[in-house]
Amino acid sequence: MHYSKLNSTFALSMPILLRPIATRFFLFMYLLGIVSSIVTVPNWKGAQMYVNAPWELFLDVYLVSAVLCLIPEKLEKLKKFPLRTCVKAVIYCVVYPLYIIDTFCFVKFGTTINPSMLLLVGETNSGEASEFLQSYLSWDLLTSEVGIIMLVPLAHVIMIGMCRMLKFKWPKVKGQRSKVLSLVVNLLILAALVASAYFGAWENKRLYKKTMTMQTIGAVEHSLAYRPHTEMYQPPMRLAFAIRSNQLIARQLDELFETLERAEVDSCDVKSPTIVLILGESFNKRHAQLYGYDKKNMPQQVRLERSGLLTKMDDAIAPWNLTSFVFKHLMTTYCVGDTADWCNYPLFCQLFRKAGYRVTFLTNQFLPQAKEAVYDFSGGFFINNETLSKEQFDVRNTKLHVFDEGLLSDYDNLNLNPNLNANPDPNPNLFIFHLMGQHVSYRIRCPNSKKRWGADTYPDDMDMPAKRRKVMADYDNAVWYNDSVVGQIVERFRKDEAVIIYIPDHGEEVFGPGARHFCGRMHDAVISKRLADEEFRIPMWIYCTPKYRQKHPDVFRAVKQAKGKRFMTDATSHLLMGLAGMHTKYYRPDLDLLSLEYNAQRKRIIKNTVDYDTLK
Repeated sequence: MHYSKLNSTFALSMPILLRPIATRFFLFMYLLGIVSSIVTVPNWKGAQMYVNAPWELFLDVYLVSAVLCLIPEKLEKLKKFPLRTCVKAVIYCVVYPLYIIDTFCFVKFGTTINPSMLLLVGETNSGEASEFLQSYLSWDLLTSEVGIIMLVPLAHVIMIGMCRMLKFKWPKVKGQRSKVLSLVVNLLILAALVASAYFGAWENKRLYKKTMTMQTIGAVEHSLAYRPHTEMYQPPMRLAFAIRSNQLIARQLDELFETLERAEVDSCDVKSPTIVLILGESFNKRHAQLYGYDKKNMPQQVRLERSGLLTKMDDAIAPWNLTSFVFKHLMTTYCVGDTADWCNYPLFCQLFRKAGYRVTFLTNQFLPQAKEAVYDFSGGFFINNETLSKEQFDVRNTKLHVFDEGLLSDYDNLNLNPNLNANPDPNPNLFIFHLMGQHVSYRIRCPNSKKRWGADTYPDDMDMPAKRRKVMADYDNAVWYNDSVVGQIVERFRKDEAVIIYIPDHGEEVFGPGARHFCGRMHDAVISKRLADEEFRIPMWIYCTPKYRQKHPDVFRAVKQAKGKRFMTDATSHLLMGLAGMHTKYYRPDLDLLSLEYNAQRKRIIKNTVDYDTLK
């Protein structure tokens, strides 16, 4: 029998479900996916490959290979246009570079392809791209995970070359005359496919579809905070997610650009020539010495309270327990319950600039960087967009720091400190310090040389393992260090006519009552009174310098009277506009904590679902 005819006979009699597997395409695409899953496991304790990767990858590659097998043999034999070969060539030309780029990003930036990275690429010109390649492309890459992933296409090319040189055809699985044996093989392959779908693939694909069809970046972020959430275990999934995320923020950016054109300020009395807003991170009120905690972890702020110039708010809460969601409320004039979306309301920093204030934003969290997680991407895209940044801020820092003290150096080096600057700015100023605070992981939020507590400083009768007591100690050390930074910020303005406000973005569980096993935030849990108090109730205070108190006794008196009033931090922009004496249609006195018209009975809806004040 002629070879081609024999080959055709084998192909026809081959168990039909085995054909997609018996291809070089399946072999190398499956190998590529497995190697990628292994080499991109994060380098931290407890990190491991996505547990269902082998099963889900088997199903994914099998389905693609099956589609290729459906291309008729007649089209494949066309000399001018062998369709199957051309399709596979296109797939190889896209997939191999994508996997190499994904691994390169993991090696150089500590993260695989993500939305922030794609956004940065879109903003990079040819000159910057050339400098980037010169900086990062080196022979060292060949000895890294990038070299390992490159072995797969290299082996593929070598195999093709050897087969052609030896005139060796890729072996076909010989067909079986026995219908029983063919049926058994088909059933085995079918069982493997069903198992692949059952062990994670089907559910993960459902969650991935759910994430990819959401209509806002905030909804996407919120879905990823829940468990279970989709595992984007392969570069094509990560790239598609990055593209979709950038499409979603593009919509909200368009809305914000339109809002920029409408934003107006009628006039400003400049009641407060210097306003300072300090934004903390993940501060559990129960761990604050200022509110009665037994560890002396806030001596600077306690000292300021004893001076009579710092007034703590007893009943302040955050609208969300996600930083990015809180920031979208804080940085705009939008408040929970308003019509339309947050991006349809002006950015309050833009209003301050229109009112004549010089706005300085010093952040240790929201700067564009390749390693940025989706949470920071979601919370910072409207701050880091070039157009919006210029509209909001006169001065910004350009790099992040290991510890928050770096922001103090930024402040001093930018000649913003009037005590160090011979020619201080005559314009009114709004300063925003955005700290890393007690953001996880707590152990790296305080320099080792400044740590005060360890696991042994907590009593054994707490019914808590030493490991958890160590985490609690790390948290209290972070609070202690945060206090020192906040104290130094206040010191820089102590001689000015300044009012300073401290607000953390949200709270945090730290093995509190009713959840002695848990540390972090329970995004997918039903909001109970205990959870709300741990994750939404926050410390907040207002400090008036001696000079400010002297010149603005009415404001100082209003601050003292606000101590016990209910407040939710989504209305912070209105508090700030009131302190500035701004006249604009966007300012609402019923949301201004210091206004005589303030509505202390306003419903405080957290996570857009529950009235905090009705929880029991």
